[in-house]
Amino acid sequence: MMGLSRGDTEPPVGISMTKVVLLPVSGAPADRHVFTVALTVGRAFESHFVALHVRPDVRRDIASLAASDGGMASGIDTMIDRMEADADAREKAASDSWHAFCRENTIAIGDLPREKGMTAEWVSEIGMEADWLAEHGRVSDLIVVGRGSDRWGPDYVLMEAALMDTGKPVLVAPSREMLTPVDGGVVGIAWKDTREAAGAVRAAMPFIRVARHVTIFTVLENDDDGKSHLRLAKALRWHNPNVTIQALGEHSRLPVEVLLDAAEQAGCGLLVMGGYGHTRLREAVFGGFTRAVLENAPLPVLMAH
Repeated sequence: MMGLSRGDTEPPVGISMTKVVLLPVSGAPADRHVFTVALTVGRAFESHFVALHVRPDVRRDIASLAASDGGMASGIDTMIDRMEADADAREKAASDSWHAFCRENTIAIGDLPREKGMTAEWVSEIGMEADWLAEHGRVSDLIVVGRGSDRWGPDYVLMEAALMDTGKPVLVAPSREMLTPVDGGVVGIAWKDTREAAGAVRAAMPFIRVARHVTIFTVLENDDDGKSHLRLAKALRWHNPNVTIQALGEHSRLPVEVLLDAAEQAGCGLLVMGGYGHTRLREAVFGGFTRAVLENAPLPVLMAH
């Protein structure tokens, strides 16, 4: 990811790898952003991609609707045909775009490990996308999802399932062209002295170890003893000697704007942060600062919960 090498041709021996990378593929244009970000991971760690496409269970969905509205029985067959045709079209679009991407980037198709290079497999399931994402995500090393263009769209549902139901790190691809260079080799950490932030740093360790530079962004609050970010920097220097701290201080602007501006100025190609919230409510998981970062960050964001 983002120029993850300091001159080595391979990741340093002994660090945890990001080998099995799960990608939900919907057939929408936004899939391309997910592919692009995943490719930078795959090149750094010679990853195996699992492209997951989930078809809706049309007959179950229709039966559920019919049970709640007896008046629609006469149009069920037509509705089923239309929904099945739409599902076929989306599956074909997803499969075609994914296999074209693999050909363009010489990614070998296969479900068994190889000595060198990236590999990929296509998996198709039927049912609820969030449920299948959780099932496949639990046996993956990393999940890459898109943000989409709809603020309340299904991508937030997938992020919630990926964060809350798998225990695995989630890499969120930008929904537009990145404003910061992905090959800059700089990892930024939005640090707060919490369990969630600590988990995100732990999940990001493969990237931290091979980054050219690591910048810890912190806001010193009135009740902060000012030491947690120093302890983090000291610990990370055992993994990467090029670690600095940038205190953001208080500003008249929104904190998220200050953070993202600082990350851009530092040339970050990846921002690491905790996924906050302790309930399954989407408003709690993606409320406030976390949601603002996801909606506005022009670079990939690595989260863990």
